[in-house]
Amino acid sequence: MKTKAVFYHAGCPVCVAAEQNVAAALDPARFEVEIVHLGQSKPRVAEAERAGVKSVPALVLGGETYHINFGAGIEALR
Repeated sequence: MKTKAVFYHAGCPVCVAAEQNVAAALDPARFEVEIVHLGQSKPRVAEAERAGVKSVPALVLGGETYHINFGAGIEALR
């Protein structure tokens, strides 16, 4: 069974660079990766907050939240 990975971002240059690096690093045989652009998917901001995302870009991997760099605070995306 694959582990669910959700990468949340806002489309900024920091987020796009992190997305490219993270997506390339995760083994598709082990991880089911979903990319969520919160600037285009406003209803999913609440989902990201529930997962513990405080800033983007962030990766939620197997229920654990990892903040990669500080591109934007989640409150700016509401």
